[in-house]
Amino acid sequence: MISSCPDAWGGSEELWAGAARALAAAGHEVRALKVRLDDQHPRVLELLGAGCMVSNLSALPGVAKRLVNRLRPHARQYSSLHLEQALVAENLRRFRPHLTVISQGSNFDGMHFAEVCLRDGHPYVLVVQKAVEFFFPWGDNRAVFREHYRAARHCFFVSRHNLTCTQDQLAMALPHSSVVANPFNVPAGPPLPYPEPAVDAPWELACVARLFLLDKGQDVLLRVLAQARWRARPVRVTFYGSGMDQSAVVEMAAWLGLTNVAFAGHVGDVAGIWARHHALVLPSRSEGLPLALVEAMLCGRLAIATAAGGITELLEDNRSGFVADAPTVAALGEALERAWNRRADWAAMGIEAAHRVRTVVPADPVAEFTTQLLAAVSGVPTEAAQA
Repeated sequence: MISSCPDAWGGSEELWAGAARALAAAGHEVRALKVRLDDQHPRVLELLGAGCMVSNLSALPGVAKRLVNRLRPHARQYSSLHLEQALVAENLRRFRPHLTVISQGSNFDGMHFAEVCLRDGHPYVLVVQKAVEFFFPWGDNRAVFREHYRAARHCFFVSRHNLTCTQDQLAMALPHSSVVANPFNVPAGPPLPYPEPAVDAPWELACVARLFLLDKGQDVLLRVLAQARWRARPVRVTFYGSGMDQSAVVEMAAWLGLTNVAFAGHVGDVAGIWARHHALVLPSRSEGLPLALVEAMLCGRLAIATAAGGITELLEDNRSGFVADAPTVAALGEALERAWNRRADWAAMGIEAAHRVRTVVPADPVAEFTTQLLAAVSGVPTEAAQA
């Protein structure tokens, strides 16, 4: 397992990590290689406890290499990317895995790992957690990335949007692909009871997302909430999550003088969020298929969300929630207005959301993914893998 996630841990890593633990429990030998490894992170400790070997891929050029860099043209200098490739090559040479899983946060950020696998003859699969419409591969990389995708035993995408977007960006079909789901962090049982709003209490909305504006668009939501109509309404939005833009989001809310927002940080008890909130609001600019949406719907809550990534593959406008056509103040404001005018229907729409998500997302995504990985080892795709 190779993860390109540059953070200590990301939601995009739950699928490969779950599969690693399941495979180890079944008696398979599993090694995980992760960029910027924090060996004390709870998820890493879980992997170690399950019997997985975990290694750090991050390294900086040593003094000798930095001195050599001064004499070399830029294209031939030692870099962290080159060192990651060298570490991967060395680990694969020693371990000789039957299959390498390259888990990417987006559709091209693990290509340098695929390059090593292809060059050295190691069979591999690609996992894509997100594809952004305007991030095309550039220059000579286009032909190289095509070959990396073509040579993969299988390509896994977390939404049909991600698959279609990647095919368009590479200008090639990817018939050896399938859509898989990420594991979720709420019970798969019946939806939670709906928290009927008390008299004189605000309607409680939750924005559950990493505080990273380029993807998650919390700034768009803040601008909507700054409008006079929303300042006057009994509505409060609580932002759950942390990330590199936390200070920017908090300071923007203060700058706009918003009293209808709160910040709760990262919360591990996701079901607890939905026990006391009426709806999810997601102003995303780009997505794969957001886990926050899946979890809210499983708990019986409607969502107001932008049509980013695979969101509309799950969320049905005016049935299980409300869809904004774009991550703009006008579009999100229009969707929120429609939602507000139908707030008496939110409980019933939450039940529809709970039914809808159970028809799309499997009850055990890790088990299904693990089955497909074992099929990829044998080179014989399963029926699910051909979907």
